[in-house]
Amino acid sequence: MKSYLKIFLALIKYRVSIAVSFTTITGYMVYTGHFDLQIISLAFAIFLLAGGASALNECQESKYDALMERTQNRPIPSGQISLVGAWIVSIAITLLGLVLLYFIFNEVTAILGVINLVWYNIIYTNLKRVSSFAVVPGSMVGAIPALMGWTAAGGNWFDSSIIFIAFFLFIWQVPHFWLLMLKYGKQYEQAGFKTINQAINPQNLKHLIFAWVVATSFSSIIVPLFLVNISFPFFLLIFVLNLGFIGLFTKLTFGNVTELNFRKSFIGINIYMMLFMLLLIGYHLYV
Repeated sequence: MKSYLKIFLALIKYRVSIAVSFTTITGYMVYTGHFDLQIISLAFAIFLLAGGASALNECQESKYDALMERTQNRPIPSGQISLVGAWIVSIAITLLGLVLLYFIFNEVTAILGVINLVWYNIIYTNLKRVSSFAVVPGSMVGAIPALMGWTAAGGNWFDSSIIFIAFFLFIWQVPHFWLLMLKYGKQYEQAGFKTINQAINPQNLKHLIFAWVVATSFSSIIVPLFLVNISFPFFLLIFVLNLGFIGLFTKLTFGNVTELNFRKSFIGINIYMMLFMLLLIGYHLYV
């Protein structure tokens, strides 16, 4: 039983699915300003949908995963589950996630879920083999879940508050992914993917990532300007968080090193995103 659960969790990339659920909950709680039991239903539905999309992606790219050391132990290429079995599981949980979103919440949230599926599994998945800059449009996948949380709570997804939170997540995704390319780019190239490493040399890529880090920082600083009744102390907390974030990447980028420290950079950018989301949630719970 444990081995089946382990295979299932690996197939749906449960860590990524949890992160997607977290950003969705952020959108929900920023709109409502409180915690309620609906959040549990929302997190579960999004977890299934995100996991289903990840599993579908593994089905689509299983033959490429088998060529990379980083991914060759995933359930399909390692033979832990058949390709047909993986397709059945992925389609089942994807549909279940969409059904839950539609009947528990509303059709707008379910439609956004379908849009994200199409964007990830059809547009982005295929674009990765065509363009070195596929991650830029692909980053929409990371932004839409926040919109889904907002609409699940009853909000209008055209509202400027959630648009700018989603914009922050969109910008953040780019340097986050390019950091992975610094470490695993060669493996992706061997599997036939187009990578940013092929278009830009390592030193320039390091500087490009820093530029996107600054853009990410700026996008988080302007978000409070589009939220209702933001206090100066809260804005100051955001500002201090960004000073630390920029300070870390300035040191990592322009210090006495030839290349970015992947571990410190990757952990730093992920913690920064999580802290910013928690600050948004905490402030709206408090007020």
